[in-house]
Amino acid sequence: MQRSDFHYDLPDELIAQFPAGNRQDSRLLHLPSDNREVVDRLFVDLPALLNPGDLLVFNDTRVMRARLYGCKESGGRVELLIERVLEPSRGLAHIRASKSPKPGSRILLEGGGVLIVQGREDDLFIIDAPDTELHALMQQAGHMPLPPYISRDDEALDEERYQTVYSKREGAVAAPTAGLHFDHAMLSRLDAMGVERAHVTLHVGAGTFRPVRVDRLEDHVMHSEYVEVGVDVCKQVQETRARGGRVVAVGTTSVRSLESAAHAGQLQPFYGDTRLFITPGYRFRCVDALVTNFHLPESTLLMLVAAFSGHERVMEAYRHAVAQRYRFFSYGDAMFLERSS
Repeated sequence: MQRSDFHYDLPDELIAQFPAGNRQDSRLLHLPSDNREVVDRLFVDLPALLNPGDLLVFNDTRVMRARLYGCKESGGRVELLIERVLEPSRGLAHIRASKSPKPGSRILLEGGGVLIVQGREDDLFIIDAPDTELHALMQQAGHMPLPPYISRDDEALDEERYQTVYSKREGAVAAPTAGLHFDHAMLSRLDAMGVERAHVTLHVGAGTFRPVRVDRLEDHVMHSEYVEVGVDVCKQVQETRARGGRVVAVGTTSVRSLESAAHAGQLQPFYGDTRLFITPGYRFRCVDALVTNFHLPESTLLMLVAAFSGHERVMEAYRHAVAQRYRFFSYGDAMFLERSS
């Protein structure tokens, strides 16, 4: 398939710049598996689409305060996005500056602290914090790394609302946004219904926003993200299948986690980086239904969703969502998709 097969027109005013007043206050577009018409719902309707014995799989990654501002010793302005912490005081970062910093360059951070550029690793810079650990430095001087399509600076509300209520493992530079709709009240409702929960970890990288620049999908080089799928999760999935329940992934990151762990043909514990690129024609091994937000045109995430529920059906649903003035992207509305057979 071609990149252009995943294009749709989106007015700028439909890109959500702020979260809804409450986490559950979003809309929910339902795509049934039997080719019936899409259904406009509210996110509070989600329990009606689930059954006792279903398993919801959440990504428990936590967003780092990964955006840092500072200057070179020469005075030039610098913006950093810490992509990954390698060791307590060492990491990989994207750096924006008028001229790329050379090895040995010192960056003086707003809010205090110093970083030293040690070298390059592909498109990323190796950085070192000589006086403290990187996580402590991010807590002291960092900002929430809002996506590039949110055209404002981060604010105090983003400290809470750009995290899921169940996040616990710090390491992401972008939120697993389908999970932003769930609050503790919704989770309690689902628990009372007998819907079970499992947690995987995928530390979302900045590559999630990287556009596909090649025309043919098979020529795209997928970005790498770190994943953990534990023994307990594998057992929960197997038990769900055995009792006739569905595995419902909350977010494309949960899909990639589970499908990476099952890529050899059978679900098994997985700890490591994945470059799994899911496009139409992919055979899903683990996931039966998906809760997700709306994704960028021509993005790898939209391609995954199209693989899950059918290309034409998903693109038609997106056109419907635009016509019905849904809110798009990280702080926008959600979809509930059932896998096409």
